[in-house]
Amino acid sequence: MVLRSSLLPILVWTCVGYFAYFAYNPVVAIVLGGLLRLLFIVGFGLRRRAKHSVRCSAYGALGGVLDKSITGF
Repeated sequence: MVLRSSLLPILVWTCVGYFAYFAYNPVVAIVLGGLLRLLFIVGFGLRRRAKHSVRCSAYGALGGVLDKSITGF
């Protein structure tokens, strides 16, 4: 369910990344991807610290990052 409902945010961030890559600079797209990756790692770590399983932590971190990042759109 998490991954199925996350298709819109994945599509939005892919388009934003491509736009940043071609319109500005490849470095901007790399920074954007790095920021999303950092937020995923932090979310994963927080869920593991709360004694969630690895699978639950991965799905929760991915869903959390995509859910919170798309709120502004």
